[in-house]
Amino acid sequence: MRIRAVVLGLALLLALPLTAQYRQALPGYRYEFPRDHFNHPEFETEWWYYTGNLKSGNGHQFGFELTFFRHGVSRDVTPTGSWDVRDLYIAHLALSDLDGAHFYHRERVNRAGPGLAGATLQEGRVWNGNWQVQWKDSEQTLQAIADEFHLTFTLRSAMPPVIHGANGISQKGKDVGRASHYISLTRLVAAGQIDLKGQKFDVNGLAWMDHEFFTNQLGPQQVGWDWISLQLEDNTELMLFRIRRKDGGIDPYSSGTFVDAEGRSIHLRDSDYTMRPMGDTWASPMTRAVYPIRWKITVPRLGMDLEVTTPLASQELTDSSKTPTYWEGAIRAAGHKGAPAIDGVGYLEMTGYERPVVMGRDSDRK
Repeated sequence: MRIRAVVLGLALLLALPLTAQYRQALPGYRYEFPRDHFNHPEFETEWWYYTGNLKSGNGHQFGFELTFFRHGVSRDVTPTGSWDVRDLYIAHLALSDLDGAHFYHRERVNRAGPGLAGATLQEGRVWNGNWQVQWKDSEQTLQAIADEFHLTFTLRSAMPPVIHGANGISQKGKDVGRASHYISLTRLVAAGQIDLKGQKFDVNGLAWMDHEFFTNQLGPQQVGWDWISLQLEDNTELMLFRIRRKDGGIDPYSSGTFVDAEGRSIHLRDSDYTMRPMGDTWASPMTRAVYPIRWKITVPRLGMDLEVTTPLASQELTDSSKTPTYWEGAIRAAGHKGAPAIDGVGYLEMTGYERPVVMGRDSDRK
C-alpha cells in the first residue's frame, strides 16, 4: 500500500499555506516507462520504497529499507531561487542485522535546493543527499551511507513493472481520488556489499521496489494499515494490504496483487484473501505500541495457505518528533501453494498501532 511516513514532515507542512491545486489519482491513467519511474510533481505526494532480504557467503542474513519521499508544499509559486521550497524531501534508511539481532535506522529531511534531493528522468536518479538510486536501463545502483553502516547494491529487475489495482489506480476509499497510481518492481536480483561497523559483507538476495504517487488516500474513518510483500521460491510474488477502520473492522477497499512466474499480475479484492494476526505480538519499549508479528495468509483461488513470521521482532522506525511511527521489517513465509510446500521472504509494514495515522490536508481530516 505504501502510504507511510511522509508524516515525518507533516507538522511543518500543516503550518504552510496550501493554495495550489494538485492532480488526483483517477482511473484511466496511461503509464509510460521509464518516465513513470521518476518525478510526478503534479501530485502532492510520492515515494520510492526499496526493501530486501540479503545473505552473505557465510550465511549471515540482513534486511534493508531505503525510502525516498516527496511531499508538495506549493505548486502555484514560481521559484525565484534554488532554495525556494516547492517540495519537502524525506528519506528513511534501515538495516536489519537479522543474525546479530539489531536494528539500525536513520532519517533525513531536505529541500531540493541546489541539487540536495530530487528524482529526475534526465539524470535517471532518485536521491536525498548521499543516499541515492541511479538507474541505467533495467539495472539500478543503490548507495547509502550512515554513521554505523554503508550499503552499495546493484539491482537487476527480473520482472516487468507491475501496476496494482484496476484501471490504472489502486483505490483506497469510496470517494473519487482516494487512490494512488501504484507501480512495483517485485523481483529485483540484488548483489553488493554491506559495511557494518567496519566489517564488510558481500551479499546477494532479492529486493522489491514500490513507487506511488497521489494527492489523497486515507479517509477520516481509516486509522492505519498492514501491508505485506512476499517473494516465493517458485518465482511468484504476492502483495496484500488491509486498511483498518476506527470501528475495528477492515475496510473493503483493501486489496492485493499476485504476480505469476512470467510476470503476469492478478488483481485481488479484499474478498479474495485473508490476512489475519495469529496472536504473537511485540511491544515497543519506545512507543508502547503492540504489533502483531505472526500472520496467517490465505488466498483460496490460488490454493495459497501461508504463515508469516519475522526473525527480528524489533524493527520499528521511530523519531524524536510527535509524528506517527511504524513497524517495517524483514519476514519469512512458509506453507503451501496448492499441494507442494513453499517458502519465501518479504517485508511487512504496520502503521497506526501507536495512534491513528493522519495523511494529507483534506478538508474532512479529523
